[in-house]
Amino acid sequence: MERVHFLAQSRFHEQAEKTFLEQKEKILRLLPEADVQHVGSTAVPNSLTKGDLDIQVRVPAEMFTAAVEKLSTLYGINEGSVQTDYFRAFQDDATDPPLGVQLTVVDSELDVFWKFREVLLAYDAYRAEYDELKKAYEGKSMEAYRKAKQRFFARLMETPEFKNL
Repeated sequence: MERVHFLAQSRFHEQAEKTFLEQKEKILRLLPEADVQHVGSTAVPNSLTKGDLDIQVRVPAEMFTAAVEKLSTLYGINEGSVQTDYFRAFQDDATDPPLGVQLTVVDSELDVFWKFREVLLAYDAYRAEYDELKKAYEGKSMEAYRKAKQRFFARLMETPEFKNL
């Protein structure tokens, strides 16, 4: 069973930001029209994180197929993730920190990662609640944590703070 562990975001911030800027530059060389954003807990000060870096790459629908092909030259496809006509996940475990890239079509059903970051940045009560969830799953099953995380974000998507973005 894979177990999940969390550390303070401050331990990863500097390296995560450096890696984000390096990866953003690489992505924009291939996809100059893309909106490339640092998302996930390493983008939220004072939060707990697994220590990985999450990047969201947002493109118009007509660019999605080409974007999948181009990002595939930089990263491996995350086979454990959903694949649709508007979402694809990539990964690179060789970067420091390990990297997840979420490619989304702008305004699609899964164009949500930047919104999660914005809500967690603007509303400390949500960030604190998310950190409490993480503390409750420290050292426990990654699968169980992912299910709880999914429920948390499904609830967050129903809040006025999320809907107003």
